[in-house]
Parts: sequence; C-alpha cells; structure tokens
Amino acid sequence: MSKKRLIVHVSDAKFSNDPADILVTYSLGSCIGVCLYDQATNIGGMLHYQLPNSTIDTDKAKEKPFMFADTGMKILVQKMLSAGANRKRMQVKIAGGASMKTGLKGFDIGKRNHLAIRKILWKNGMFIDAEDVGGSSPRNMYMNIANGFVTVRSNGLEKNL
Repeated sequence: MSKKRLIVHVSDAKFSNDPADILVTYSLGSCIGVCLYDQATNIGGMLHYQLPNSTIDTDKAKEKPFMFADTGMKILVQKMLSAGANRKRMQVKIAGGASMKTGLKGFDIGKRNHLAIRKILWKNGMFIDAEDVGGSSPRNMYMNIANGFVTVRSNGLEKNL
C-alpha cells in the first residue's frame, strides 16, 4: 500500500483515519508540532502552531485559530472526538520548541510554546507520551496513521518518538 503525505503547514492542523496517510510538517523551529493518536480507532491528528496563546491577538486567532496552541488544540481535539476518537486513549507526542536565533532576545517563544502545550494538555487530562523539544535546530515531524508511529528528523538524524 503506498503512503499518501498530508502536509500540515505552519498554523495548520489535519487529522485522518486512513491507514494510507502520513501526516507531515516541516521546519518546526520555535513552533510546536503536536501529534494525537487514538489506537483503538486509528484516528490521528497533527497541529503545527506558532504562538502559545490566542489572547495576544484575538482577531488573528479568529482568522487563523491553528496559529495558537489554545485555539488550535481545542479545534483539533473536537474534530477528532467527533470522528470517533476518545480523549482518554489519545497518545500525545510533540516536537519543536527550539531556541532559534531569530526574534526578540529574551522572548524565548520556543520555551513558552512548550509550557503552553503542557498546560493545555494537563487541563484536558492528557499527558505527553514522548517529546523532542528544545535545542537550536529545526525539525520535520511525520506521523503514520496506520500505527500512530511518530518520527522526527533533524540535522540528518531520525528519531522515533
């Protein structure tokens, strides 16, 4: 069976229950990629968000809800639940949150993005099963819908989460 790549762009999210699909996102720098997977239903989803909280720009959040951790996660989880996934069974794997040399000094958006997703998950009774965060290198993230396996590539190295 040939795999079909569904690309999750920056400020985007997608989900699938088609075992032929691979969700992929590229260039996770300070952004965070979140993979959710329910093994019982083979429903998987991926979010690529840029900023921790929609309250910093509510107009932008209405226009691009997946740009923010809080609004992006809320929508992705709701879509997955309505497709038959169960929140309690969801595996959570994240990558990104790097400290990039761009942006304002002291702003440290990568760390703030990482803290934001941990808090959102905790409030929803969900916990991170595996992560590859921090550092200073961008990452690509791949999720196989057939089995929920998540692979992260960075600096020519590949790691399974």
